[in-house]
Amino acid sequence: MKAVVLLLLLGQKFYSDDPIKDDRDNLSIDRPATIELSATYDLLSNTFAAPKLEHPIPRAMNTNTLGEVPNSSWFTNRIGVRNMSPEELARGPGSGRPPDVSRPLTIINAKQGGITPGFTIRDSRGNVYFVKFDPKAHPSLTTGADTVSKNFFHAIGYNVPDAYIVYVRADNFILHDRAVVSLPGGKEVPMDREYLEFMLDNASRIPDGNVRAVASLMVPGEILGPFRFQGTRSDDPNDIFPHQHRRELRGYRVFCAWLNHDDSRAINTLDTFVADAHYVRHYLIDFGSTLGSGSDVFRNIAPQHPRAGNEYVLDVPGAFKTAYTFGISERPWRKVKYPYPDYAEVGRIEAEFFEPAEWKPEYPNPAFDRMLADDAFWAAKIVARFSDDAIRAIVKTGDYLSPDAERYLADTLIKRRDKIVSYYFGQVNPLDEFAVVGGVLSFKNLGENPPGAYLHEWFVFDNETSELESLGGEVVHAEPRIAVPDADASYLMVRIRTRVQPKSVEVFLRRETDGYMVVGIDREI
Repeated sequence: MKAVVLLLLLGQKFYSDDPIKDDRDNLSIDRPATIELSATYDLLSNTFAAPKLEHPIPRAMNTNTLGEVPNSSWFTNRIGVRNMSPEELARGPGSGRPPDVSRPLTIINAKQGGITPGFTIRDSRGNVYFVKFDPKAHPSLTTGADTVSKNFFHAIGYNVPDAYIVYVRADNFILHDRAVVSLPGGKEVPMDREYLEFMLDNASRIPDGNVRAVASLMVPGEILGPFRFQGTRSDDPNDIFPHQHRRELRGYRVFCAWLNHDDSRAINTLDTFVADAHYVRHYLIDFGSTLGSGSDVFRNIAPQHPRAGNEYVLDVPGAFKTAYTFGISERPWRKVKYPYPDYAEVGRIEAEFFEPAEWKPEYPNPAFDRMLADDAFWAAKIVARFSDDAIRAIVKTGDYLSPDAERYLADTLIKRRDKIVSYYFGQVNPLDEFAVVGGVLSFKNLGENPPGAYLHEWFVFDNETSELESLGGEVVHAEPRIAVPDADASYLMVRIRTRVQPKSVEVFLRRETDGYMVVGIDREI
């Protein structure tokens, strides 16, 4: 299959099924191997041994001819292509199967360490969930961030676990006789009542004494381990695009910057083998370190560190410069003022100092490092689709006890959204939503600056050779509408630019039985 892709790249530009809406990467395959990935190895390899960037960096390889990401085992277009009601946004990936907390919850095993320790439980219906708690010192912090971010990433289009905030009586948890605790290094020891009570004693409780938790339903399929942000799986014939050249993984950087998901690393991803259909499905998991929630130096849940999103964990040049100048060269993020602990439930997140292009995850990410302007524009268009009401509807799912904290978080995300849209729409010519109706090509200018005037030139396009034949020179016009020329051609192309944005957009039209239709968009970057 990989050889077929290379051959297609050498052929004609457009095919009869363009633009494709679905990438059929769910063909039946043999079960791939399970992968284990060390968090330390991933950090060090991406920090010190990452492959050098290509020059020039190639365009994303998995887009359709309109520059969009087809539906696949990685991504399903949702709010980017259709309106979503507040109810649908709030429901997130929810299947309507929260755990039955009215009856005993059986603990199968426990995970120790990391930012979000917790239990794996089975409820009375037989459903299995991973349950995580807030620490006593920080009520609502990680459960709220995890739930809110999960619902945002679902609306964007990623595969995420089905999750619910629940309130449980401590005595509702019972131990399975074979429950184990996973220790650092992979060793497992039997879990006893003393350990359970220790965990529950350190969990945050609401005023009525119940423990608050986020319960994530186990994803379907056999667990294969995390995916990497570079390369492909050699044992998955469906995995044909190098991950660093997938637009949804490059553009993931924009969404992570918006939601301050600094822990967006390979260890927080998951591949599963869909047993009945025999293909691999790709998930994002664990959103405990998003928004204003993070961890302290001991990896305990705490309000996000001011460094997060502003500097890599191992920023050797920055640390050396500060030490060399005896602190005179102070890093700017150290001076940022956060309204914490005024809004303690949401931790540390702000919008005034935030700059989209400067945001960083915990350590370098091969896909993030290769994000081009058109990748970012694709992602920013999706961010722009979240209205104020949509953002507030999702933030409400964090079930924060303080209305002021909920309001602050929503207001902050609205301001961060506006910064992202303004910046990335300015990096390309933001003309979009092209359509031919009644012999006229119409479009929208998504930018915030008036274009002054549009300039366009029509060409006959040869789909076999990509040769162009001009139909008359550049024309200036004022409205975002252009009459399609009466040319006897199978394909036409129009190149459009504006007075304020000299970068062009090339729009390709194909003749159909009832007129021309938009079949391709190329953006100058």
